[in-house]
Amino acid sequence: MLELRGISLRRGAKSLLEETDLRVHPGQKLGLVGANGCGKSSLLALLQHELSADAGSLSIPTGWEVAHVAQHSPSGTREAIEFVIDGDRELRQLQAALAEAEKSDDGLRQGELLGQLESVGAWEAESRAAQLMHGLGFAVGEERRPLDAWSGGWRMRLALARALMCRSDLLLLDEPTNHLDLDAVIWLEGWLRAYNGTLVMISHDRDVLDAVVTSICHLDQRKLWTYSGGYSAFERQRAEQLAQQQAAFVRQQREVAHVRSFIDRFRAKATKARQAQSRLKALERLELIAPAHVDTPFHFSFRNAETQPNPLLRLEEVAVGYDAVPILSDVNLSLQPGDRIALLGPNGAGKSTLIKTLAGTHPTLAGHRLEAQGLRIGYFAQHQMDQLDPEASPLQHLARLDPLTTEQRLRDVLGGFGFSGDQATGLVAPFSGGEKARLALALIVYQRPNLLLLDEPTNHLDLDMRHALSEALQEYEGAVILVSHDRHLLRISCDTLLLVDAGTLADFDGDLDDYPGWISQRAAQRRQTAGASRANPNDAPTAPIASTATSKKELRRRDAEERARLQPLRRQLKQLEQQLETLSEQAEQLDQQLADPVLYEPDAKPQLLTLMDKKRRIDAKLEEVEQAWLTLGETLEQLQAQPS
Repeated sequence: MLELRGISLRRGAKSLLEETDLRVHPGQKLGLVGANGCGKSSLLALLQHELSADAGSLSIPTGWEVAHVAQHSPSGTREAIEFVIDGDRELRQLQAALAEAEKSDDGLRQGELLGQLESVGAWEAESRAAQLMHGLGFAVGEERRPLDAWSGGWRMRLALARALMCRSDLLLLDEPTNHLDLDAVIWLEGWLRAYNGTLVMISHDRDVLDAVVTSICHLDQRKLWTYSGGYSAFERQRAEQLAQQQAAFVRQQREVAHVRSFIDRFRAKATKARQAQSRLKALERLELIAPAHVDTPFHFSFRNAETQPNPLLRLEEVAVGYDAVPILSDVNLSLQPGDRIALLGPNGAGKSTLIKTLAGTHPTLAGHRLEAQGLRIGYFAQHQMDQLDPEASPLQHLARLDPLTTEQRLRDVLGGFGFSGDQATGLVAPFSGGEKARLALALIVYQRPNLLLLDEPTNHLDLDMRHALSEALQEYEGAVILVSHDRHLLRISCDTLLLVDAGTLADFDGDLDDYPGWISQRAAQRRQTAGASRANPNDAPTAPIASTATSKKELRRRDAEERARLQPLRRQLKQLEQQLETLSEQAEQLDQQLADPVLYEPDAKPQLLTLMDKKRRIDAKLEEVEQAWLTLGETLEQLQAQPS
């Protein structure tokens, strides 16, 4: 087994580990978590023998093959698939030995090596490498493109594929999902679950940790603390530990009350749609995990925008693409305050291009992009951190947005993002990826947008910061469009799923848990189509059946009739929504009153009983109105589905 005994580790003047122990058994899958900068990557470097401990000992079983992803981005003219196969070091050594034996015409040695190559699966190596590449998002036919033909993010995917290619006993991964889209994350999750070796993985993706690891190692206060189970189990155990401390317990109750109030408000507005109900369950879970983050340094919220026009932004019959070639066509989208939309779809389908078009940084090929007066967009692009000035401090970045504000006000804002003291005035140049991402978010938040366009905002963010972002989004009053491979953030923040695929934008039929099934079904259909094409190479494509288009005037007439038919029910539904909101606020106020410890003193019992009775009646009324609202909502949905 892998064992650390009494390990101490320093980087420069900073102590990262102090006389700490860790045991990892063969086949164990360990998730390594902790705040950014606490030393997780240094610990992985120690396991790779790239760093030496200042004290203590490290032992790894003799003969173990250790695989990890190289820190630097690969380059050169070598074919991508050959680079990936290089990860199987034993295979390459045997191939090199066979070439020497052939050169020296040593037939006996050649026979021996061919047998060894057979035993290590040499003849399936190329197929195995191609499967790894396809799983990580590379298209069929791209396997032999040279390394230099790929961007930095895609080269890091190749470096990951190379590490997975190794038939390792110990696999060390540092944030393997950072450069992946959601489809590739789901594939990698399945691969890691099936991996037979020992895994030590740094990750800030709670869904991946829950699905893959069997235990969590938390690096906190220069010690390693091990918890059984996935990340959710770790959060519960840590919350229980913190609750045993009175000061932490008080903060927890405030955090729980804060999350509960939002859950009640959301329940009053959520529809019966599966994704909305899925989000409600995720929010209720957030109430349980919030106490595990009470000691986070990150606390921020979106200030209300000066205006909330409705709609904020519309796309009408829009086509987007490059060089006059559309990627998406006939896109119709109307964004309103309060919209919470997640974009799903395979890599290259056009999600980022659509967000750029919404942001106004990419032109449309056809159709109209219509902005409301007073629209303020907060746009976080995948490479947003490149827009920061390396020679300026966080304080200077914020002051440029609002030069008349006091320095203390700016410091208060930055403090919520973890920039305090000298770090607020230090240069951005040496910042880590996580620190730059936090600063980029701080700049967006400060500008009070009423439309948030977030394209992979969690890359480089640790779990505490992701939690703070998810909480801030709950309170945000504007519209959100989100692309992310972090499924927890998608669940907690979005109640509408739109699918970008095959040149179209459409509603996704299902919730987020159905998406992996959609990926599998899509892949199976493509394999079937490819097989049919190979079987019938001369078959001409079938011409599409022409359809009769209904005039726009007729459609407008029908829409008007439909609105008139359903207007009374919609008014009644609106009244019920207002009742729910009022009752939820009353229930929240009573919860706050009942949380006062003074009420539980003996002489306060009459007041306590009065409040509890009032809370019981409010809860009963809330349930009654909620049921009426749900029933009316279902009736309205059924009527809308019927032809007029």
